[in-house]
Formats: sequence, C-alpha cells, structure tokens
Amino acid sequence: MVKKCILAVNSIHLHFIYNVGIFLAGFVLKIIAIFNAKIRLGNEGRKHTFKKLKQHIAPEDQTLWFHCASLGEYEQGLPVFEKLRAHYKNHKIILSFFSPSGYEIRKNTPIADIVVYLPIDTKKNASRFLESINPELTVFVKYDIWPNYLLKLKQNNSRAILISALFRKKQPYFKPYGGLFKNALFAFEYIFTQNETSKTLLKSINYDAVSVSGDTRFDRVSNQLKIDNSLTFVKDFIGDNLCVVVGSSWPEDETLFINFINNKIYENVKFIIAPHNIKSAQIHHFKSKANAKTVLYSEKENKTLSNYNVLLIDTIGLLSKIYSYANIAYVGGAMGTTGLHNTLEPAVFGIPVIIGKNYENFPEAEAMINNGGMVSIANQTQFDTTLKKLLTDSDYRTCCGSKNKAFIKKNSGAVIQILDYLRI
Repeated sequence: MVKKCILAVNSIHLHFIYNVGIFLAGFVLKIIAIFNAKIRLGNEGRKHTFKKLKQHIAPEDQTLWFHCASLGEYEQGLPVFEKLRAHYKNHKIILSFFSPSGYEIRKNTPIADIVVYLPIDTKKNASRFLESINPELTVFVKYDIWPNYLLKLKQNNSRAILISALFRKKQPYFKPYGGLFKNALFAFEYIFTQNETSKTLLKSINYDAVSVSGDTRFDRVSNQLKIDNSLTFVKDFIGDNLCVVVGSSWPEDETLFINFINNKIYENVKFIIAPHNIKSAQIHHFKSKANAKTVLYSEKENKTLSNYNVLLIDTIGLLSKIYSYANIAYVGGAMGTTGLHNTLEPAVFGIPVIIGKNYENFPEAEAMINNGGMVSIANQTQFDTTLKKLLTDSDYRTCCGSKNKAFIKKNSGAVIQILDYLRI
C-alpha cells in the first residue's frame, strides 16, 4: 500500500513537471519559429485548429479521430483509415498531424473531412480538442503518445486503439520514473504491435490487451500492386536499359551515386534520383556534380528523354510508381543520421534494395537483410562493389528481388487483424 502511494505521488509530480515542460516547449517553439520555416508552419497551423473544428463539426455529428505524427505514420495507417472511412459512412473523420511534413502534404486527403494540426499537449488544449470532436473511436499510429490527450480520452471513456506500435526498452514507459507515460498507454483499450519484442515489453508493465499484428505498411505497399503504376516519361527515359532508382536520398547518399556515375563504368544503366529535399539548390548541386547527361522532371517536356543518363525527380508523389520500373533500388537516409526511409515501397515490386549503415531502429530493414533481399553498405567501396554485382549478375539480382517480394507477402495481413478486433 505504501509503495502504491509513493508511486501515485511520484506520478502526480511527474505530471506537473510534464505540464510545465510542455508549456515551456510551446514558448520555445515560438522563438525557434522565427528562424525555422518548418516550425513556423506548425505554429501558424495550430492557431487555426479550433476555428476549423468549430466551422466543420456540429455537436450532433458522429466522429472518428485519426492521429499521425507525420507523413510516414499517415502512410502506415492509411490501409486502416480507408477501411474505417468506407465502414463509417455517416461519420465525420478528423485527421490530425503534429508535423508540417505530414499536414502540408496530406491536408486535402479524401480520407478525412477535416485535417488539422494537433495543438500542443496541454491539459486545456486536450479538453477543448476532445470536447470539440467527441470521437466515437480514436486511432493513433505507431507512437506520438501524448499523455494529456490520452488521459482525457480515458476520462471520457472514449474508445482508442494504437496500431503498428513499436516499443524499445529504453523508452520511459518501461522505466521506474515513467508512470505518467505508462498511464497514457493504458488509455488505449487495445494495442497492435509490429513485433513480439514490443508485445513483451507491454506485458512487462502488465498491459495485456495487446497482440502482434505486424506492420500495416506491408498492407499499404501491397495495395500499390493493385493500381496502375504506369508513367510514360519513365518508360521513355529507360528504354531497354537497366534502371537504378534512388528514393528519398540525402547528400550522404547522393555522393555515393555521383562518384559511381562519374566513373562511367556502365553507360547502359539509367539512374532516377528522387531526393528527399527537392529545393532548387539541392537539385542543382547534384546536377552540377554528376558528369553525365542529366534532365530534371520539371524540364522534361519537348526533350528526348532516352538521350539522358540521369533523371532528377524535383517533385513529390511519384516515387511509389517509379519504383515499379526499377531493376535495383537504393533507399536513402541511413548513410547519415536522418533516418532510413521506406524500404518496403521498392521491395514489393520484387527488386533488390541497397541501404546505408544506420538502420538499427528499423526492424524491417534488419529482417530484410537477414532474409537476403537487402544489402547494407558503409562506404563508397562497399557501395561500388554491391551495385556492380547487382548490375552484372542477373541471377543474383533476381534472387534478391524474389526474396523481398516473398517477405512483403509473408508479413501482410495486419489490417485484417485490426478490423477483426473492431468487428468491421
């Protein structure tokens, strides 16, 4: 009894400290926004959230609330969102993002009736937000566990689930001082994890309403095979040549390709580069360094694309379809510390994938490497060796690609489990 009282007191103290920290964080973000355009977008967007909700949500409306930290989590949750949208035809759906990189790209998505920035997690904002929307069901994706919002949902006896959850032992939920965050997890009536490790961690804090459904991104990318992926300009560019597609690249990734291309070892290979940063300066930096005939997507009209060796994609929204034309894919982010981008998108098309060395927080990457369909490289020499082998050894290339395709198929099905739980 004494121990429980001490833990309760500690939890109250932590909640107070958290609320003070959140208040200060909001103040700091306003200062940072002066110098950072991305932070400024989020701050400005949050100012309009409650006005938008008041304009579009009436007290009698039935609603669902989907929350994603950013674009990656949105793509992860989309297969579930689509099924819920189809089932709850008479409900209004509120989709919230915390990051501008999600909101700005998907603010007009047909999956939701209202798309907003999630206000900072103060107790006042949480109460006001939930009173405005009163959701029948709330779906959070992967993480972005905001205690005040979740504790208010629990207080309101509102249904909430967490899907594609991924936990690590070092997180505060599993530490003696993590009472507030642990309580927030218990606001979810059910949690679907990506792997057994996450389930075991939840069990260690006596959270039992959990099962391993896998990662909904496998279902998301599998749906890519069901649509028309044809892009005439890509077909014209490639012709009968082998094609290497570089997706979501950062400068560390692009340096590898610039060096490889400039060696002119394989002139019958076409390269499509889709940088993460499509700002003009970054695009033209690559173009100026690559000693090969290069054309930009934005400048492709009235040009004979087959005459070029490198195609730079200076727009967004095409990468998933472009991967369908690749013989080999390189996925960026892991040569530096920005974080590995989606490796499942190219893998679903049955092609080998190359990534950088920093993938330790991406379990699907580790699994794909162990499965034999993906290769991690740490430097230019390893990159050159790996890419040369994939370009010259068609049997090896086909074998790696087949392993990736089988891996995607084996791990699909998370959406079915989630919908079965919701009885949809």
